[in-house]
Amino acid sequence: MPLSIHRTEAFRSFDMSITLKEMKNYLRVDGSQDDTLIRSLISSSEGICMDVLRTDDSKTLYGSKYGKAAVMYAVNYMFEHRTEADYKALKLSLRAMLFGSRQEAF
Repeated sequence: MPLSIHRTEAFRSFDMSITLKEMKNYLRVDGSQDDTLIRSLISSSEGICMDVLRTDDSKTLYGSKYGKAAVMYAVNYMFEHRTEADYKALKLSLRAMLFGSRQEAF
């Protein structure tokens, strides 16, 4: 099969977004008291990761090799460091994770 067919099939198979249940499992959170916070962090993390990738399309984010992992990493970082988060360090880590998928310009 040509390479483009493999890419198309892989692109169709990705999950569009991270669910609250999936993120709570990753964070090892049982209760529902942090649900609103976690939903907000997922949305913020997607925005930060799309900024790093220089895209406005969530399909590009979740279609990239490490897009989902980068969003989960960002949510985890912001959840664990709620009061003293170093956003410069977070963005540098995300740039390192997403460098291969980053657009040259908007």
